[in-house]
Amino acid sequence: MTLDDLRAFVAVCDTGSLSAVARDLGCTQSAVSQRVKRLEQELGIALLERQPRGVAATQAGWILHRAAAEGLSGLDHALRRLRDLRRGEVGTVRVTTGATSVRHFMAAGVVDFRRRHPLVSLEFQTENSSRGCLKALADNSADLAWITIREPVRGVEQRTVVELPWVLAVRADDPLAERAAIGPEEFAAIRHIRLPENSLSRLRLDEHLTRRGTEAVSTTSVADWDTAILLAELGLGHAVVPALPGWREPDRLDLRLIPIPWLPPLAAGWAVRRWEALSPVAIEFAETVTADLVRRATGPS
Repeated sequence: MTLDDLRAFVAVCDTGSLSAVARDLGCTQSAVSQRVKRLEQELGIALLERQPRGVAATQAGWILHRAAAEGLSGLDHALRRLRDLRRGEVGTVRVTTGATSVRHFMAAGVVDFRRRHPLVSLEFQTENSSRGCLKALADNSADLAWITIREPVRGVEQRTVVELPWVLAVRADDPLAERAAIGPEEFAAIRHIRLPENSLSRLRLDEHLTRRGTEAVSTTSVADWDTAILLAELGLGHAVVPALPGWREPDRLDLRLIPIPWLPPLAAGWAVRRWEALSPVAIEFAETVTADLVRRATGPS
């Protein structure tokens, strides 16, 4: 039983696909299958079973997966710490998040953290969805992920930091711009700029609208929240978006953000594999960003 065998087995359980793991590892599917077979022969029990699409862990397989995933995560963390010590570095924090999240959620926190820790290496990895961020955690290519909080995910711990109310972004001269709030019945008149198709925020919004029996006409879609806001400001449609920290209408004279109080807020925050396995500087980075967002949410005391 080798670490490479265990890494391949854990990856197969997570993806349910021998071929996907082979692509990620740059080897053949047969080579991945042989690693799993070596484990099964050594343990004397089947760890995987064929499914109509891919493979799945057996009961014994999930027992090994749980223990191996936790052990490999701790080992990888220790190896990174040892490499930092060998190179004389004080640590590395690897963060994965969406393309605009650093600007909206982390800017002040990053500056504060860097001021206190000028030698810590900060690595930011951009993903186009929360799903991609969670995959980066599973692949151990990130320590922290900033995501839209979702239903529980096996092997991942999530902490909500902010709850973002939904608003309708419209151009200042739009007929809806003077409204104090937007109700469900007014969605029929909205020229909806749709959020990214693979984003959890769009999924949440679509779920809420479906439950209300409400549907907005859409001829435009975008890749991120910022683009939706820009198009709304240009008068090309209406954007239903979360009210992100730092957005202020006075800074954008052609924009109005109108509350949509009947839509439940969108939760955002941190995801990690295990909080207790994080390095002290990674924990401090997360806490610094969190403290800044809480200050902005509560305002001056």
